[in-house]
Amino acid sequence: MTIQAAAAAGTETVPVPQPRPGTSAPDASAPNIGAPNTGAAHVGKPIETPLPQPATLAPPSADTVNPDRFGAKPPDAAYGAFQRGLYKTAYNLAMVRAKNGDPAAQTLVAEILSRGLGMPLNAAEAAKWYGLAAEQGVPEAQFQYALMLLDGRYAKKDDKEAYALMQAAAEAGNRLAQFNFAQLLVQQDPGDAGIAKAAAYYQRAADTGLADAEYAMAQIYANGAGGKPRDDAKARALLAQAARQNYDTAQLDLAAWMIEGRGGERDLKSGFAWMRRAAEGGNVAAQNRLAKLYMGGIGTDPDLILAGAWYIVARRAGLIDPEMDDFLQGLDDGQTKQALQKANRLP
Repeated sequence: MTIQAAAAAGTETVPVPQPRPGTSAPDASAPNIGAPNTGAAHVGKPIETPLPQPATLAPPSADTVNPDRFGAKPPDAAYGAFQRGLYKTAYNLAMVRAKNGDPAAQTLVAEILSRGLGMPLNAAEAAKWYGLAAEQGVPEAQFQYALMLLDGRYAKKDDKEAYALMQAAAEAGNRLAQFNFAQLLVQQDPGDAGIAKAAAYYQRAADTGLADAEYAMAQIYANGAGGKPRDDAKARALLAQAARQNYDTAQLDLAAWMIEGRGGERDLKSGFAWMRRAAEGGNVAAQNRLAKLYMGGIGTDPDLILAGAWYIVARRAGLIDPEMDDFLQGLDDGQTKQALQKANRLP
C-alpha cells in the first residue's frame, strides 16, 4: 500500500485519510485467532504495509483549541470570541488584523473559513490566509498549507514546498506535522532507510501521546524495522497506549497479542475485552475475530449465538471468512434466527 500524506484534525480542506488497517472489509479469514493484525510480518519479514494512515479525528471544540496553534501572539478579542463560539464576530475582528499582516489573525481567519464556522466554508480563501501565515512561520499554518499543497485542489499543487513546510512545522513541534512528515519520508523511501528517517519523527509525535504515532512505533518495534531492534514488550506497551485512546486497530492488535501471549503475559480475558471494544467500535476484522472468540470460548464463555451474530455483522460489512461461513451454516434454524436477531441489535 502506498503511504500517503494524510489530513489532520480540524480541517475540511484536505482529502479524507485512508482507513486504518483492519477497518475496511479485509480478506481476513485468519483461522489463528491469536495472530496479530499485521499477519506474519513479525517473524522477521519486512513490513509489507509499514505504517498506518492517521485517524480521521473529530474537529476540536472551540473551548479546547490551544491559542498557540494560531501563532505566538493570538488575536486577543478575536480569539476570545472564537473560544465562546462567536465565530462570525471572531472572523470580523481577526480579518482587520489579518489584512494588516498579523500571522496569528491570518491563521484564525483560515481556520474559520476552512471549517465553515459561522461563515460559508471557503477552502480556497482559507488556503490564501494559511499561505500568508505560513510565510511568517506559524507552525499550524505551515502544516495546514502543506496539506493543501499536497492536495492541489485549493492551492496549486507543490510537493517540494509542501515537504519544506511540513518539515518546518514538524521541527517547530507540531505533532500532527511530525506524524505526517514521517509519512512523507516513508512515501519517498518505502524501504528500511526511509523508515529509519521517519522513526525519529514518529517517536517525537508518539511522545506527545498521538495515538497514530504510537501505533506506528509499535509496528516498527514489532518488526525490528528502521534500525530499531525488535522489542515486543515495547511494541505491546505502545499498542496499549494507542488502544486506550480508542485507536481501533491498536485495540485489535493488542487483543490478539494478549491472547497469543506476545510481548507479555497471556491474558485471555483482557484480550477478549479489547477485541470486543474494537468490534463495538466498528472494526470489521475485530468483529470477525470476536465471533471466533465466542465460538471457541476464548476469554469468555462459549456462545454460538453471539458468535453467529458478530460474524453476520462482519459479513454484512463485506468480510467473507470461509471458516465462519461453515460455522454459520452449521447452526440450526432456531440458532440462526436468534443470531440474526442479535446481529440486528449489535452496533
